[in-house]
Amino acid sequence: MSEKTIVILVLGVLIFDFLLDLLLNFLNEKSSKKPIPEELKGVYDDEKYQKSQDYQNTTGRFGKISGAFSLIVMVVAIGLGWFGLLDDWARSFSPLAPVTPLIFFGVLFVISDVMGIPFSLYQNFVIEARFGFNKMTLKTFFADKAKEYLLAALLGGGLLVIFVLMVEVIGADFWWYFWIVITVFLLALNMLYTSLLLPLFNKLVPLEEGVLKKSIADFAEKVSFPLTQVFVIDGSKRSSKGNAFFSGLGKKKKVVLYDTLIAKHSVDELTAVFAHEVGHYKKNHIYIGTFMSIVQTGLMLFLLSKMILNTQVSFAMGGEVTAIHLNMLAFGILYSPVSRILGIIMNLISRKHEYEADAYAATHFAAQPLIDGLKKMSGDHLSNLTPHPANVFINYSHPTVLQRIRAMNLLK
Repeated sequence: MSEKTIVILVLGVLIFDFLLDLLLNFLNEKSSKKPIPEELKGVYDDEKYQKSQDYQNTTGRFGKISGAFSLIVMVVAIGLGWFGLLDDWARSFSPLAPVTPLIFFGVLFVISDVMGIPFSLYQNFVIEARFGFNKMTLKTFFADKAKEYLLAALLGGGLLVIFVLMVEVIGADFWWYFWIVITVFLLALNMLYTSLLLPLFNKLVPLEEGVLKKSIADFAEKVSFPLTQVFVIDGSKRSSKGNAFFSGLGKKKKVVLYDTLIAKHSVDELTAVFAHEVGHYKKNHIYIGTFMSIVQTGLMLFLLSKMILNTQVSFAMGGEVTAIHLNMLAFGILYSPVSRILGIIMNLISRKHEYEADAYAATHFAAQPLIDGLKKMSGDHLSNLTPHPANVFINYSHPTVLQRIRAMNLLK
């Protein structure tokens, strides 16, 4: 394949992704104006419904602008050979692996992040603040950035060094060995996320004694779930939006409730949310999701091995010699269609898991409190109650609130 063909493919994928997202955004905007379904009456009054429309339109427009900016930067960078110039500059410090790739991706990470900071500031401190969601201070924002840089350097840099050394020593067959490394890393991340990484950004405390804990304790005893693993996270330091999640493997598993969720919902609604998270545990969804991620990573590494040492790809990205990091950059773009297809499959499985967790909560606790909780959360988040089916199919890891309510109504 010629260098020109590779460049055309890379640019084509970038433009296709942007246009697809643009189309989905357009369809979603039209769909959001549909009348509220009967099952969701009461989520919004007229004033709040208009506010939700304004929120969806504002975030949609902002997404188009930020997406267009990213596309333009990438097209210009590839067209003018900026990545090749960065490669030359990195080699001027050290032409040896893995130093050059570390410098190359380190600089790219910093440049990309710095360019994204104005967009992040506007998203949080203008849009989210205007609609009453942002609770983050500038101090927290930049403290998070510092921690993200540290983690990227330690974890990302460490994995990159191992990756490059394996490619240099083993060649194209590196992918088997690095797959083992990344699998161990993913398993460790799943087990230790809420114990080591999450506390760097948020405070986790055990659920305190009271009516809520008693209700949850009674349910936990009924279904044999270890209550010691229920925690409250201080999500209110960044946003007024509430959530809950299940994380971890083995003895490291935890159910985490946001303090914002607890503040806005009744005891029965919160117990139903807890029951939903327990449903994920009982149905082994974390193990299934982890297994699927590992398989997906193996496929990605196998495909990467087919072009990681390809000289034509390096030349197409502006390099003058074969460069692992330039090939990785090109692969990251060319892999996008495969990633999107795999993402659709993963979302199908994830939506199935959400239905199963809802059914577990409805069967072992009660459906109505979970339905009430979902309605209240949708209203609090100014959610789009009628997203376009195409957008749901491609991008949604959860069924829509309407789909979830209809499924639970069938269980009554």
